[in-house]
Amino acid sequence: MYQLYGHQNSGAAAIEAALELCEIPYRFIDVESSPQDAMALEKLNPLKQIPTLQLPDGSILTESAAILIHLGLTFPDSKLLPENAGERDQAIRGLAFIVSNCYAAIGIIDYPERWLAQADEASRHNLMDGARKRLHWCWEVFADQFSGELYLGDESPRALDVLAAVVSRWAGSREHLRSTRPGFFTWLERIDRHPTLAPVFARHWPS
Repeated sequence: MYQLYGHQNSGAAAIEAALELCEIPYRFIDVESSPQDAMALEKLNPLKQIPTLQLPDGSILTESAAILIHLGLTFPDSKLLPENAGERDQAIRGLAFIVSNCYAAIGIIDYPERWLAQADEASRHNLMDGARKRLHWCWEVFADQFSGELYLGDESPRALDVLAAVVSRWAGSREHLRSTRPGFFTWLERIDRHPTLAPVFARHWPS
């Protein structure tokens, strides 16, 4: 059985949603609810980053894009990755874009002290403000460049849809997109309501 290490309101929601789309059994391990589980995560992933996925054979996968690609290739019937090679290439490109640009900026916003030699308050806020501005611009670029690769409502959501729907929830990105890219914002809300994904998102972001 797959074992997913994460916690509420985290990137693990994307992997949990993907596991649901694959229709395979898994166990979600909330590392915030148990010191023992937190220690187990550190042994598996020294960076203590989530999501971390333990495969049925005991091997470990980290990094959201890598995990989603693994699931898409291992469970092709899930349609997490497109069958067409060209479309699949663009989907993988989109996953890499979100992780390297959007997810990375969120890490700076959440933990600015990791990127400062002297983390005084003024420096922290300056770095956070710059990272947030960059993040919102990156989402605009994503909306402009990847709209053709996204879920239209007549098929199952794919890995790119799931990751975008999760990562766009942080640092004011949804609010920014509501005004700057309203069509893309509407698409994100459609993903949120998908019957397979909605229960996962509700567990992570209860209203």
